[in-house]
Amino acid sequence: MTPKLDNLIGISVYSTKSSGSGGKIKSSPEQFFVSEILKEKILDAISQSGTYTVYKLKKTGIDTNHALSEIFKKYGLRLKALGLKDANATTEQYVCDMSGGRANQRIITNKYILEEIGHVKKPLTKKDMIGNHFKIKIDGADFKKISEFSEYDRIINFYGYQRFGSKRPVSHIIGKAIIQKNFDFAVEMLLSHTSEYDSPENSRIREALKNKSNYTNIFKDIPYSMDTERIVLREMIEHGDSLKALRAIPIQLRRFFVEAFQSYIFNKTMSLAFEYGQELVKPEQHDVCFDRNDNLGRFENNPEQRLAIPLVGYSYSKKNRFDNEISKVLDFEQVKSKDFFVKEMQEVSEEGGFRQAVISCKNFSIDEPYVNFTLSRGSYATILLREIIKPSDPVAAGF
Repeated sequence: MTPKLDNLIGISVYSTKSSGSGGKIKSSPEQFFVSEILKEKILDAISQSGTYTVYKLKKTGIDTNHALSEIFKKYGLRLKALGLKDANATTEQYVCDMSGGRANQRIITNKYILEEIGHVKKPLTKKDMIGNHFKIKIDGADFKKISEFSEYDRIINFYGYQRFGSKRPVSHIIGKAIIQKNFDFAVEMLLSHTSEYDSPENSRIREALKNKSNYTNIFKDIPYSMDTERIVLREMIEHGDSLKALRAIPIQLRRFFVEAFQSYIFNKTMSLAFEYGQELVKPEQHDVCFDRNDNLGRFENNPEQRLAIPLVGYSYSKKNRFDNEISKVLDFEQVKSKDFFVKEMQEVSEEGGFRQAVISCKNFSIDEPYVNFTLSRGSYATILLREIIKPSDPVAAGF
């Protein structure tokens, strides 16, 4: 039986049979380390000349979006990240200056260090990243059970807790409201949705925000850490237009909300597919697959091919063996694939795509109390560790 929080984000199964090692992660950000791995040809292409500056961003206690937003406000650098990294971790990632403007060799704050490493002729994209390497401390685990775990190739590639908001899993609910064009409800969920996992003070503020007449009086009590809520609330106080208030949110975050709902559909689809006994590890005839270079193509009986599962968007095609599960999820959620084209906010529309069915984990090793491993781009360490630890309370266990 999966924890309540797992079900809230669309995960209703474990894909492995082990009993679980127990343990806790993220006792401090320094105990959860992740670093990006770029393709060798991209590293070789970074030189002393080129239009676009490449930086390494080392950070702790701040997520990628907030770090890049602060850098833009303070230094005028419009940086693009290849992947998003959590606040409750120590991370190293590559970012690229998209403006082609003046470079800063080094920026140091108490939460991040931005260091120039060279230049490239073309901007980096997420496809230039192979994956991420992790070194994670697990407190209080049964390491004998961890050493006996052997089902790495069967772990479903679910989207992790942080995709939805670990302590307040609401991002996908906001995203669903946006694609259903229910902008009033999106604002309501963003401001006032409460969670049993959130702090008492945050819950108190959100309870007060359930009454719109409190908006003006409560604004001064909202901490600056709830910056998105402050943006939306200020707009609602000024003009009361939900669509305008949502559009005041940075575009990356608005897209993130819609992508979170797309991720929720994927998680529910994979849970159903597993329950129905669908083959998820080995691709079958007519399946869409990734090859060794992450290019999409049809099944060719090549052992290096990896099964790809559709990510629903406005261009979704029903011609795949998972349409039964996908259609059931869409019907239950009362949405259609075409809803992912949002005429009123076209910049957040999602065309759709594909995601690897199971996690690709390499070089797993134990250096008690730490574990080390490498995952391909887009996979979550917390999903791998969820299968190993099997926490009864993911929030208490640091997830």
